[in-house]
Amino acid sequence: MSSVKVVKLTKYFNKVKVLDDLNLNIEQGQIISLLGPSGCGKSTTLKIIAGILEPDDGDILFNNKSVLNIPIENRNAVIVFQDYLLFPHLDVYDNIAFGLKIKKKKIHNK
Repeated sequence: MSSVKVVKLTKYFNKVKVLDDLNLNIEQGQIISLLGPSGCGKSTTLKIIAGILEPDDGDILFNNKSVLNIPIENRNAVIVFQDYLLFPHLDVYDNIAFGLKIKKKKIHNK
């Protein structure tokens, strides 16, 4: 597990600024949640951290090292999408654990 720092993250979609100098510090082992109304940038932030989107400005650091030049498949970050992209035959735990199981990481059983 890594610490994650979001530093002055900015993202535009067309001319609309979705993220404006966002700073976030997540310590190793810490669990956080992003809350806010639709369109405030929660998913955009997670997609940038995971490498699905590129920021227009700012940086993403894992253990104080920039990951912006690391391709998505080598970044070791995942995102669990909302509702319609979950596996309907799996419960919440198994949906979240799915990526860890694929990577053959040890997880705690229910």
